[in-house]
Amino acid sequence: MNTSRKTTIVAAGLFLALFAGSILSQQKVQRLRGEDVTLEEILYLPSGKAVKRLSLGYSSLLADIYWTRAVQYFGARHLKHSTHYELLYPLLKITTELDPHLVVAYETGAVFLCQPIPDGAGDPDKAVALLEQGIKENPEAWHMYFTLGFVQYLERHDYKAAEQAFHRGSEIPGALPWMRIMAARMAEHADDRDTAMLLWKGVYDSAHEDMVRETARKHMASLEAEMTIEILKKLVQTYHDRTGNLPAAWVDMVRAGVLSQVPLDPTGHVYKLGQDGMVGVEDPKQFPYLDKNRKD
Repeated sequence: MNTSRKTTIVAAGLFLALFAGSILSQQKVQRLRGEDVTLEEILYLPSGKAVKRLSLGYSSLLADIYWTRAVQYFGARHLKHSTHYELLYPLLKITTELDPHLVVAYETGAVFLCQPIPDGAGDPDKAVALLEQGIKENPEAWHMYFTLGFVQYLERHDYKAAEQAFHRGSEIPGALPWMRIMAARMAEHADDRDTAMLLWKGVYDSAHEDMVRETARKHMASLEAEMTIEILKKLVQTYHDRTGNLPAAWVDMVRAGVLSQVPLDPTGHVYKLGQDGMVGVEDPKQFPYLDKNRKD
């Protein structure tokens, strides 16, 4: 057999292999798009780079599919108040390796990862790793620096790292001015509710997923209730100092000029006033982070 014929046979064999691989890849993509696919199938190849090599041009589509599965996986676990999110990070890694420019997967995925169990995976270190990779791939995405600063401050309590993240992000064209304000607050080690409120407001405004927006809303409501409760407790003490008695109801304080009106919580309900002068919310379920952050 001459060299030319050998080359032709080898080339034909490679063509057939590539053709068969293309068909199998297309079938795999179509299979992954189905609603009945299992996570075991989704994670059959645990490396996004390996999946990308086999995708034959379908990497962006596969990234969207893996991202959808990551959101569905987190959502299902979140609703059940699960304490295990072991597949979340692998799903996010594959997603971002398939499409390094899918910014939403870095930002929202980091929030999923960093929140304490059962609200999230309880792994802020992996959230930081995911964001740093995202920043490397998308250095112009200033919102990712905000999310990194958010994780460093609220979950890792690393003020210096948070300051650096906000400062770096503030230097990117198009970044909002409050990035510099946040960097200054981190430099002052501003461990206060106002700073936390600003951060959660930033998450709420920039969130792409309803689950993240709802978590941010509940954090903001809890923080607002905390601040109001502290003020009301001081006013109750003021009333006691003036009258020698504890108020039986908020109207007593209104009549005494200590309050201008009956106080309402962020959901529109009247704050509870106990006989012992203690103040609380009517429906604690609406403020799931209240007891976690109270500074009584």
